[in-house]
Amino acid sequence: MPELPEVEALRDFLDDRLKGRSVERVTPVAVSVLKTYEPQPSALEGQVFTGVSRHGKFLDMEAGGLHLVVHLARAGWLRWRDSVPPGPPRPGKGPLALRLSLAGPEQGGDGGGFDLTEAGTRKRLAVYCVHDPSQVPGVARLGPDPLADGFTREVFAGLLRGERHRIKGLLRDQSVIAGVGNAYSDEILHAALLSPFKIAGELSEEEVTGLYEALRTTLREAVERSRGLAAGELKAEKKTGLRVHGRTGQPCPVCGDTVREVSFSDSSLQYCATCQTGGKPLADRRMSRLLK
Repeated sequence: MPELPEVEALRDFLDDRLKGRSVERVTPVAVSVLKTYEPQPSALEGQVFTGVSRHGKFLDMEAGGLHLVVHLARAGWLRWRDSVPPGPPRPGKGPLALRLSLAGPEQGGDGGGFDLTEAGTRKRLAVYCVHDPSQVPGVARLGPDPLADGFTREVFAGLLRGERHRIKGLLRDQSVIAGVGNAYSDEILHAALLSPFKIAGELSEEEVTGLYEALRTTLREAVERSRGLAAGELKAEKKTGLRVHGRTGQPCPVCGDTVREVSFSDSSLQYCATCQTGGKPLADRRMSRLLK
């Protein structure tokens, strides 16, 4: 799933290529992709892009006072095209969900564009055409951006105070902090030397400070690694930059212990017992059931 660093890199990538260009055509291919019906995406046609911004994991492309807001969800992606095939795409069983074509230099078409695609059968890719991004429910619910200038250590501490949830879940809660998902929450907790099962409201002042610094540093470093990369290179960059997430059974790059996993119904987390839990493995309920 694209998280804050990848979406920020996509924002940079698209801002360079869309600003000042006009929309020739917007073609939804998958029925499930559109989450709004008024205005229609066709209202963007002929409008000029004025900029691209990010709200948490949401991309926001503005043209003619309208906003095309995209959430890539777990299996969605944006594929840039220097040349768009002629003719409308045919609906089918493939991954293509929506195609946006840009007008050419002389407004004659074939000026490139992008496809929104989604792999798998669980269709969660979401596209909204709205007058204001706050009309998108997911954007309206977002907590503060962890890389914003105003996101201070004191603001972060206030979000944790009194919380009885595990810190892993709290970091992933978009209404608390915008943009952090499963992968980077694992990386942040590993950098902060904290157990993912620790209760958020029980962290000491020193642990809060360490977690705040790990949160900002991990995300900033990931953004810098991704900056300037083409859209097609971002997935590979994310994988190579991860130290524990997705690396079950491999050695921890800090201490050399084996990276362990806790599995849930639809996701898993990875951690280092030596670095994060005092050497004690966390209970994996799925494995416990299999051993009975």
